Amino acid sequence: MKYIFTLLSLFLVTGYASAQAKEQPNVLFISVDDLNDWEGALLGHPQAITPNMDKLFAEGVLFTNAHASQPVCTASRNSLLSGIHPTTSGWYSSTANMKKNYDTVMANHKMLPEHFKNNGYNTYAAGKVFHSGESDYKDKTDDFWTAYSPHFWNNMEPHIKENGFGYRGTMFYPFPKGGGQFVQLYGEDNINENYRETNRFYSLCGGPLEDEDIPEDGMYDEQIANWAIDKLNKKQDKPFFMAVGFIRPHVPYTAPKKYFDLYPIEDIIVPEVPNNEFEDIPIMGKAIAYGYTPKGGWGDVTTKKEILPELVQSYLACVTFVDEQIGKVIDALEKSPNGKNTIIVLWSDHGQHLGEKRHFRKQALWEESTKVPLYFKIPGNKSNGQKSSQVVSLLDIYPTLTDLCNLPSLPKLEGESLLPLIQSPDIKLDRSVLTTWYYKNHAVRSNDWRYIRYRDGGEELYNHITDPGEHTNLANNPKYAEIIKAHKKWLPNYDAIPAGSTAWKGDNLDKLVDKWKTNDSIPVWLR
Repeated sequence: MKYIFTLLSLFLVTGYASAQAKEQPNVLFISVDDLNDWEGALLGHPQAITPNMDKLFAEGVLFTNAHASQPVCTASRNSLLSGIHPTTSGWYSSTANMKKNYDTVMANHKMLPEHFKNNGYNTYAAGKVFHSGESDYKDKTDDFWTAYSPHFWNNMEPHIKENGFGYRGTMFYPFPKGGGQFVQLYGEDNINENYRETNRFYSLCGGPLEDEDIPEDGMYDEQIANWAIDKLNKKQDKPFFMAVGFIRPHVPYTAPKKYFDLYPIEDIIVPEVPNNEFEDIPIMGKAIAYGYTPKGGWGDVTTKKEILPELVQSYLACVTFVDEQIGKVIDALEKSPNGKNTIIVLWSDHGQHLGEKRHFRKQALWEESTKVPLYFKIPGNKSNGQKSSQVVSLLDIYPTLTDLCNLPSLPKLEGESLLPLIQSPDIKLDRSVLTTWYYKNHAVRSNDWRYIRYRDGGEELYNHITDPGEHTNLANNPKYAEIIKAHKKWLPNYDAIPAGSTAWKGDNLDKLVDKWKTNDSIPVWLR
């Protein structure tokens, strides 16, 4: 099947490249941080107000079953932009470790923007494209980009910084005065000089912002949009690749108050969480759900009162806010001289739980963590306006753009070009995609199933036709042995040791599992 898919791709690419020979297409490459499927077009939440994305999605091809290769910002973005899976690179966690074997992983290979720049494109970056902004590798930045935006968050007004209670991720400001919903819930006595306590529940913090809580030049996403719009309005001497990385709805879930007003708290619909959600989950899955962020897990936020409505309201408000910024950029593109010859790609680095599986983050192997919006609009494509339900990976973006823009192919790319699916969205393939959470914890997602295998041998299996919420683990049912066998074929034959290490020595997940087994101390809410 892959051979047929490759031949079909080659045929379509040849035809597309021929049609584009006279004028190389531009690329507008939009990323949205921590965006799950809570958009109207993806039906992830019935109250989501996303008119700009919905309009855009109706004009191209929307992939409704797309998944990240790693459900956390840094690793996912570096995987997508390199086109290499973490199980090959060892890039499971921090960029500090990624830098240690960067030259080895990237030997005879290029990051996506560098490949475009080396092939005659002006390359631009605004906002959060890599985890740190325009680059996670300072010595490579000018190799990647012709020009890039300032870090708007570096010159923060003192009163904006004060509201952050020392949180170091300045890109993600502003916070609301007084700490937002969760500091107000738990009280100021939780705030002290220790950073791990002063994070103010940042992994969950949310709330509306008054005008005085917002930087003078606007939210950082507004400044990012304005920088991109300014570039789009200028005449270009070459085709361009422009990456625009929006920060919301990443935590803290803060946005101007008017977006919260669209979602009255008394009307909010929250995810259903069965009481027995964890009784069939292996211990490694429980450890992943537990998480590490202090004062930010299910056990923390349910000790005093139910806060799910506030969380959902805040996340929805942030999604609507960023939808408006996306709309501004798309409108500017359409009004510019470049509008008719620009490929638009929109993606998120991973999903986000809002209580599903008693989890409030990404960083897990369930659907809410791995599933992402993925969208392509190709000028002149006869299939624009359709959806594809074929399971695909963010790794597929790099080879797809290489095909669409007729760039030289790179042998290290591990995804597959989506051009055949963009041309014919109804195609169904015998294909599964791999998501990894740290070393040797894997999820295999096919069109209808999710299979999870943890490094200690624990397994989960979910039927997405009958159980889209992944509430019933079928892995221990002998009836599904053949399904599991088929999905195991997509597990990697090789798992790279984490970058910066020479041998696997375990991690905090292993320590937590050992502690629970020794003391029989699994928290009640995970049993």
